[in-house]
Amino acid sequence: MSNIRVRFAPSPTGALHIGGVRTALYNYLFTKKHGGTFVLRIEDTDQGRYVPGAENYIIESLHWCGIMPTEGQGIGGPHAPYRQSDRKDIYQKYALELVANGKAYYAFDTPEELEAARNEAAATGNHNFKYDTNSRKAMKTSLNLPAEEVQRRLDAGNDYVIRLKVPENEVVTFTDLIRGEVSFATSELDDKVLMKSDGMPTYHLANIVDDHLMEITHVIRGEEWLPSTGHHVLLYRAFGWEATMPAFSHLPLILKPSPDSYLTKSTIPTITDALTEEFFKKNEKQDFAIDREKTKNQILQILQDAKSISAQLKENEKDSPDKILLKEFLKDSLFGKLSKRDGARLGFPVFPINWEGSGDDSIYKGFSGEGFLPEAVVNFLAFLGWNPGTEQEIFSLTELSEAFSLEKISRSGARFDYNKAKWYNQQYLHAADDAELARLVQPLVEAKGYQVSDEYLAKACHLMKGRATFLPELVEQAPFLFGEVQTFDNDNIAKRWKPESRSIFEALANHLKAQPEFVAAPLEESVKAFMNEQGKKPGEIMPILRLALAGTMQGPGVFEMMELLGRDASLERLARAFNYFDAQIG
Repeated sequence: MSNIRVRFAPSPTGALHIGGVRTALYNYLFTKKHGGTFVLRIEDTDQGRYVPGAENYIIESLHWCGIMPTEGQGIGGPHAPYRQSDRKDIYQKYALELVANGKAYYAFDTPEELEAARNEAAATGNHNFKYDTNSRKAMKTSLNLPAEEVQRRLDAGNDYVIRLKVPENEVVTFTDLIRGEVSFATSELDDKVLMKSDGMPTYHLANIVDDHLMEITHVIRGEEWLPSTGHHVLLYRAFGWEATMPAFSHLPLILKPSPDSYLTKSTIPTITDALTEEFFKKNEKQDFAIDREKTKNQILQILQDAKSISAQLKENEKDSPDKILLKEFLKDSLFGKLSKRDGARLGFPVFPINWEGSGDDSIYKGFSGEGFLPEAVVNFLAFLGWNPGTEQEIFSLTELSEAFSLEKISRSGARFDYNKAKWYNQQYLHAADDAELARLVQPLVEAKGYQVSDEYLAKACHLMKGRATFLPELVEQAPFLFGEVQTFDNDNIAKRWKPESRSIFEALANHLKAQPEFVAAPLEESVKAFMNEQGKKPGEIMPILRLALAGTMQGPGVFEMMELLGRDASLERLARAFNYFDAQIG
């Protein structure tokens, strides 16, 4: 392949979901493998849903993940501008070209007239009204009105939209590089709005015009756009651009985690409350009464048997309307596409970095805020829908780009597994450079008021990284490495410290003080020799040393802690602890 050009084209309507990050990642990997160009384009044609700060969030998220565009918004390039609201005049020209060529038309229908058409269709049993090849014949369009009337309305400044004129009785076929041949009958397609009454293009028009002008060769996007691709192929044909139409690849959905992975006795009540609230918020306008308490109990009963939820949600002829409604809601809420609500409800991140918005888009903690390394998140996301076909699971970004291919992307949905994400983070933490980990946790160290050198912090990270899942745990699980022990495990002290213990441990402290090297390996050998001389077993000595140094039975190796703390600090800590232990059993 040569001159590969792909684009990631998110809308700034809120925080960038990890599904969007995965789409960006696959585009990035494809271009890296083939030496192509990765374009970032901001598709903000829907001004009503625009969220301030979302564009910057998108760019910061990509940078955090290391998915760096080579051209586009914030970078520049030969096809600037890369924000669609800055390209408004371009789309008007192309929309009018389609009208002139008979491939699109003006539609002057008012919102009230469209609502009347929907109601008239519903009265005949059609509850899915479409503005299509049949219904357009009865609408106020430039296809039906006399040319003079059309011009009069335009001159008078009447509101209108421009719609695609979908041809009658045709089949639109294209090849998807993941799914194979895909076909749509034009009788299934509506006449999409291309230019809105405010003069802004819709996604459909702007997307095709920009992809053509920016010479995009491959469109790699989410499965949710597959139903629109029939319209997009028709637009390429209408413009006469079919010969340069990009190749399409539609990625599988990222699905919610399996319910049995998060439903426990402790989580079920909270999740039941959240689902009940969402259900009633979604169905507040139903024309039949729904009992809230009864519904809550039904949800609770279903969740209590996590492994049989699918069977419980099968509909049967005896189900009441409200029961059917509830089952449909739960199917989508528990098994459908992963959404931002799932993260808030189930307690895991679904965004790359922290997001602070307003209203429904308030504050969400991202993977970065939870303490994930970006390399781990990228590796995790790469496997949500793609597999190299080998046993290897840990891939650097470079290795991913070398192994990646569209042919190895699955057609079926990929289930989100937070435990797997944590596993990836553990692997990357364990392998990370100590100095780099120290740099990453330095803000947390400073926030807690700890004062240690960079060298000390790197050594502390080295001791803790094999025991941590998230970055903050390097510090939060080891306060005893950054200051005096504040709390002791008194239960273990009571079990292990006896009145006669003092003499043997003071002797051990003197033995340690006399060691020429205060380094882990020699210290360990020296203490083993001491125990042999005293006829003591490790179980009688080592737990007490750990309690004295850390206050807990958890933490890194005893001798590694001693080396890090140093001779003076270790001996002072032992002396203070022995006094505390005596007081506890006195």
